[in-house]
Amino acid sequence: MKSKNNFMLGCPVARGLESVGDAWSMLILRDAHAGVSRFEQFRKNLGIAPTMLTKRLAALMEAGVLERRIYSERPTREEYVLTESGRDFLPVLMMLGAWAQRNCGDNLARYIDDETGLEIQPIGVDAVTGAKLGSRPIRISQPLAVTARI
Repeated sequence: MKSKNNFMLGCPVARGLESVGDAWSMLILRDAHAGVSRFEQFRKNLGIAPTMLTKRLAALMEAGVLERRIYSERPTREEYVLTESGRDFLPVLMMLGAWAQRNCGDNLARYIDDETGLEIQPIGVDAVTGAKLGSRPIRISQPLAVTARI
């Protein structure tokens, strides 16, 4: 991280934002999860300038959430596919979208389970206790013994 602040160095939110925290990166990952993989598809879907898209794709590859694969030898054509780390980001996107549905106005798209046809209502749950996130007090432990209460 660019910050010298020890709390920021150990903060998982700050570290995550450093990897995929700008709007274009999040939207590229959203589209990748929806099956978009080619440069022109991303450009057309997002209305993003080619130079910006190139920078964001490079940053996402450097962060390890996308990788480039050749899909045609002649002529050589490449696509961008999610890595395991990128696939692991889907719940983050869904939780952000669920938060927006609750807090950012009406008439937003909904997540639908393709098998059941039912609306998906994402929630965060602690895998250890089964408690819904936000239902119990938490504290954040830091590598340098700096703590904060939320």
